Amino acid sequence: MVRLETPVCDFGLAPPAFSLPGVDGKTWTLEACRGPRGLLVMFICNHCPYVQAIRERIVRDTRELANYGIGSVAIMSNDPADYPEDGFDMMRRVAGEFGFPFPYLWDESQEVARAYGAVCTPDFFGYNAALELQYRGRLDASRKEAAPDARRDLFEAMKQVAQTGRGPREQIPSMGCSIKWRGSE
Repeated sequence: MVRLETPVCDFGLAPPAFSLPGVDGKTWTLEACRGPRGLLVMFICNHCPYVQAIRERIVRDTRELANYGIGSVAIMSNDPADYPEDGFDMMRRVAGEFGFPFPYLWDESQEVARAYGAVCTPDFFGYNAALELQYRGRLDASRKEAAPDARRDLFEAMKQVAQTGRGPREQIPSMGCSIKWRGSE
């Protein structure tokens, strides 16, 4: 397992468009996922221990962010040939088991992850209502083991984005497992 950190937020960058199949049987686009006050795009997978440790917190935070007008979407871009637990059927099972309140999409070609510049799971991209990048940081201060009083970086940043259109200037990178690119070791 290779641990990577996300790059610094490139404020104002527009999100690449996508049209991807969801575990719910629908095809989802960027426009269909966005909320009136912004959009959170998350690159996650099923097998990564960093993601496994935060799934409940992702569900909690995205549910709360919906109340502020932030839409959310999760995209799985790993190559399931070497990681069968990241396959589409397992994505469907995990989304059901954890009650994902957002579309969980499969980026089979890996083109969407490449277009976004995603590097690890989890990798968070937070956009304002104008779809300008405002957040590229971690979920919270507790990392893998949930701490009850941990600062909720992602939630607080996206709440601020919903209210002001701007993300915090100071952001701490997310870290996680590298995206499993097709044809790489």
